[in-house]
Amino acid sequence: MAFVIHEDTAADPSAQTKSNQPVLAILTIDDELQFFRGNRENFADLIAAGKDNGFLVYVLTVKQLRIGRKSLNGYTYDPGTDTWIQSQFPFPDLIYNRIPLREDELQPEVRRKIAACMKNPRVQIFNPKFFNKWSLFKWLRQSRSTSPYIPATRRLLTLGGLGKMMQRHRFLYLKPVSGKAGKGIMTIELHPEKALPYRLKIQGNKGSTTYNCGSIVKLWSRIKKECSSDRYIAQQGIQLAAYNDRSFDLRALIQKNQRGQWDVSGIGARLAGSMSITTHVPRGGSIEDPEKLLVGVFGQDEANKLLTKARSAALVIARQIERGSGRRLAEMSMDLGIDQSGSIWFFEANAKPMKFDEPDIRKRSLERIFQYSSYLLRNKNK
Repeated sequence: MAFVIHEDTAADPSAQTKSNQPVLAILTIDDELQFFRGNRENFADLIAAGKDNGFLVYVLTVKQLRIGRKSLNGYTYDPGTDTWIQSQFPFPDLIYNRIPLREDELQPEVRRKIAACMKNPRVQIFNPKFFNKWSLFKWLRQSRSTSPYIPATRRLLTLGGLGKMMQRHRFLYLKPVSGKAGKGIMTIELHPEKALPYRLKIQGNKGSTTYNCGSIVKLWSRIKKECSSDRYIAQQGIQLAAYNDRSFDLRALIQKNQRGQWDVSGIGARLAGSMSITTHVPRGGSIEDPEKLLVGVFGQDEANKLLTKARSAALVIARQIERGSGRRLAEMSMDLGIDQSGSIWFFEANAKPMKFDEPDIRKRSLERIFQYSSYLLRNKNK
């Protein structure tokens, strides 16, 4: 995709300042070199899907967002010339937050404008911010319906706290509170019979690095060095089901539908890389068919039951996350694990799902954005 062509909207008779269609703006952050950041292929898909569903869709940066204006500068994509064009558009009815990085979303000006959107009756913004891992587990522990899916989890603050977790669980995951795509994840395994009983694995770009420590004090020293200033949680390690000796988990996409209710748009599977401690594709994992993996481990009948259970769990968890957040959400992706005995576990939810590569899930995900947007506009005054 080419860089943006600047157009003088004052001289352009087709510049759009009014629309008979509902208008959705994809909110992102400015970029000095590329004009805006984010997944441009995803944005182009959203613009095309919007057209198919009767919506005017454009990309809007935080700097371009002026709450009091009737029209705003933004960007649209021209597939014929493979270029992004700056033009003028009507103020949006809905804002879809796709600011790509946490650090961008935490900028004071970004926070101020998102807060202003949430208070403004002219516009509806959904999924206003990233999730925090610790908050997710806190919300899910509050409900009897979701607490059984949650591995034992605590904030990683002190050597004593880590020691207590290791007394109960000989296998732990350490995860950054604001992590993404498996970055910064570590595991600890305790082997009391060995001379160096503490084994720490640190996830790298594709594989992992292992350190063997003789004492929990030395283990803690290495962990603190790896954590740097990032906040971490410690979590009970789950022995996941494995296909050909490689562990896997499920990735569910949950979105609001045309009735404003949570629905599962699809479930995929991610198989861990041979040297990886996570199943994330950027860390060496691969995309697989969930039914194939589950049938290979549990057989056809049990695989069908597990997929049904996973769908039910995803919906119950999504509802509780929305309740806990106190905000109206539109979608989330979710990592669910199935252990060797067939129990389902929740690991993570992402408020800004990455693009699913499975074609049927991808198609449904785009349609659902506009189905739910239509629902919001129909029920705006209720």
